[in-house]
Amino acid sequence: MPTRLFKALLIATACALALMACNRMDLAYRNLDRLVPWSLSDYLDMNSEQKALLDERLKQQLAWHCKTQLPGYLDWLDRVRDMVAEDQVTDQAVQQRTVEARQAIGRVAAAITPSASELLRGMSDAQVAEMRDAFRDDINERQKKYVETPLAKQIARRAERMEKRLEPWFGELTASQRQRVQSWSQALGDQNRQAIANRAHWQQQLVLAMNQRGDASFEPRLAQLLQRKESLWTPEYRAAFQNSEQQTRSLLIDLMQQSSPTQRQFLQARLAKVRTDFSELKCMKG
Repeated sequence: MPTRLFKALLIATACALALMACNRMDLAYRNLDRLVPWSLSDYLDMNSEQKALLDERLKQQLAWHCKTQLPGYLDWLDRVRDMVAEDQVTDQAVQQRTVEARQAIGRVAAAITPSASELLRGMSDAQVAEMRDAFRDDINERQKKYVETPLAKQIARRAERMEKRLEPWFGELTASQRQRVQSWSQALGDQNRQAIANRAHWQQQLVLAMNQRGDASFEPRLAQLLQRKESLWTPEYRAAFQNSEQQTRSLLIDLMQQSSPTQRQFLQARLAKVRTDFSELKCMKG
């Protein structure tokens, strides 16, 4: 149950990171999930002592996140709702919401760094080797799934995934909106390759840091990996990311301009429900 609650809380941040926003909630969550130390269970087996420490840190993080960060997410959702209601979904407004979202993500990353450092310092050499092997398998799997297919198929699948993410927020898309999603996917080109290469680079940097986890330099290196990961991006991914951000902002703005009154009502209702769900969490009432 704590893990489910934590994921629910992070979805609010994920939604913020994506607004490009709420249309890519699940993707944003996966990106955020890389930051949290409890996702290590996906890559290695922990002993009972490590699991106990993980559970304790998770409870502390839940309490901090819910009580101190969630109110800001609610305010952010209100600003998004106002943008839609006032027909102010502009490039400038979306960029500002994105900046606010990144700041929220940064606060979470900073808060978890000490726990991540403590947990990672305690990993054995065998666990680090297991992590390295799991990272390699992760990249190989992503290469097969997202890169080792014809580019035209990558573009088509990307458009399909985006349509599925949009429909819970807009309802059924029109033919012109689907065509706009297709052109968005086309404009992103072969960014899958750059994204996966950059992911591999980040994982490699983490493994290198783990090899020096007994040194005083470990926590600053880990802080960079978690809090300032942009500083470690490959040049190719930096360019691809900037293009993706610009293209996705443009997509969101165009979809709103093409939206029908029914779709806008649908979006407002969904945003209102998200806000209500989070405002009713126990930590917001106590």
